[in-house]
Amino acid sequence: DVTQEVLRKMGYGNSFWPELIHNTFNIDVRTDSEARHPTHFCYNCWRIVIQTINNTTNEDAFFPISTIVQWKPHSNLCNVCNLRNGTRKRKVLKRSPPAAKKSKTAVDISRITKRKDERNSTSILLAKKIVNCKKIHLNTKLLMLDYPNNFIQSVSCQVCEHLLADPVQSPCKHLFCRTCILKCTAVLGKYCPVCRFPCDPTECRSPVKSFVSVLNSLVLKCPVADCGEEVRLGEYPNHAKNHKEKRMLLAYSPINKGGRPRLHLLSLTRRAQKHRLRYLKLQVKAFADKEEGGDVKSVCLTLFLLALRAGNEHRQADELEALMQGHGSGLKPAVCLAIRVSTFLSCSQYHKMYKTVKATTGKQIFQPLHALRSAEKTLLPGYYSFEWEPPLPQVSTTTEVGIIDGTCGWSHCVDEYPMETISRRFRYDVAIVSTLKDLEDNILEGLKCQNIDEYLGGPFTVVIKESCDGMGDVSEKHGCGPPVPEKAVRYSFTIMTISVENENGEKVNVFEELKPNSELCCKPLCLMLADESDHETMTAILGSLVAEREAMKSSDLILEIGDLPRSFKFIFRGTGYDEKLVRELEG
Repeated sequence: DVTQEVLRKMGYGNSFWPELIHNTFNIDVRTDSEARHPTHFCYNCWRIVIQTINNTTNEDAFFPISTIVQWKPHSNLCNVCNLRNGTRKRKVLKRSPPAAKKSKTAVDISRITKRKDERNSTSILLAKKIVNCKKIHLNTKLLMLDYPNNFIQSVSCQVCEHLLADPVQSPCKHLFCRTCILKCTAVLGKYCPVCRFPCDPTECRSPVKSFVSVLNSLVLKCPVADCGEEVRLGEYPNHAKNHKEKRMLLAYSPINKGGRPRLHLLSLTRRAQKHRLRYLKLQVKAFADKEEGGDVKSVCLTLFLLALRAGNEHRQADELEALMQGHGSGLKPAVCLAIRVSTFLSCSQYHKMYKTVKATTGKQIFQPLHALRSAEKTLLPGYYSFEWEPPLPQVSTTTEVGIIDGTCGWSHCVDEYPMETISRRFRYDVAIVSTLKDLEDNILEGLKCQNIDEYLGGPFTVVIKESCDGMGDVSEKHGCGPPVPEKAVRYSFTIMTISVENENGEKVNVFEELKPNSELCCKPLCLMLADESDHETMTAILGSLVAEREAMKSSDLILEIGDLPRSFKFIFRGTGYDEKLVRELEG
């Protein structure tokens, strides 16, 4: 496996490996098994591989086809790795007679030591090429004090000869940098690069604490240019981190050397801002895609919120937080519409107030008129769709009907009686539908309180009280308007109760108006500038309302309440009429 990894780094694939073994060792390993052919070379074969790594230009010189090298398993009794003295004769040059003859034992020991040193030096050189940590680890020349060589060797890595970084101790008591020994064992095999003792990376342990404390107390000179500060080896990582942070700050420095002054970000055009922040924009987008599902807006708003909090800008942060939650500091359009109606402001008066408040505070507290008109469409009758079963006779099936003229369908003279009046009204069924939609939440809540299935389709029985009364004098102060009576009449209705049958067949109220005389529940149906004593005009205007009411008594309304179509029946009570209107002739 180790040799295969080395050959793969040389650029040879898996198909090259069996052919190489067959040509070099004359053995077919395509059907190899560990029992027949061991997975490790002996040292003689391994030396050929090392020579190939050092000189990859001439393959035939190191893998000759004619020469057959025997395939042998590696063992402690290998006759190649453990050469005996005298097995190989060497030609000895004649030298001058020594002063004192050395013993034979001393000569043998020196010869063996030299052979082992050559072998180890080859392994160390190969290991140095593998680790390649010159730009990562610190050189021993950076030490400030003149330490002895033996001491420097004891605090340096046995492979890269740099100062120990995250030191580990092998089972054979040699010291290495953690990354160096991991790289060596991954490429060269699981043995010590110094003594070739079997060494697994998991067996490496940290040195004793006393040695680590001595190592961390070594004083060295910072290798960064223009620094030269004396730092302890244990404190150097934090010192290097400070240098990195300074470089990052300088990278975003607003100083533009040799050019015109660098403008502030807020003073740039939108195109220039986009150009300057392009890298930050890409980083934020990558983070949002990875962590927040691509919600870049929320990430940017949160960053802005944290920056405001860090600068003690809590008031502005609270406003931003309310904006993020959808509340905002402004009023809702429906609330602004209620304020305009309650304070009797015309459109021009409200618009003037809106502009004044916005210019004074710098905030849009009130909403513009177009937002009020959009909200008004949802509140006025004619917004919701519905149907009648059976359809109302002589009444249009169109549901999108808003304010209509009270005298529509009539000629200007009724029985040669001129109609000097102005009248506006809603269609009766459309106004009732709008009122029921306003009470939608109350109906659903009533079903829950009465323990009735909320999916009940009805029929619901609705009791409606009708009212009609004069509004007195409504003359203009300095008016020159149309020749109409200076009195007004208001026709309205109120939903009193909504009931439904429960499982036992009993009528149960799901809604009941607690304040039936309140102006909040009294829905206007028709307004006219007329005198309530003018029975002809009253009959002409209210005749169509009476016809619509009579048609609704015999039909069921199908309206969507709580996302489900439900049916409603109506009962009308004319208990809100003034006594002057209740006459035998007028009905």
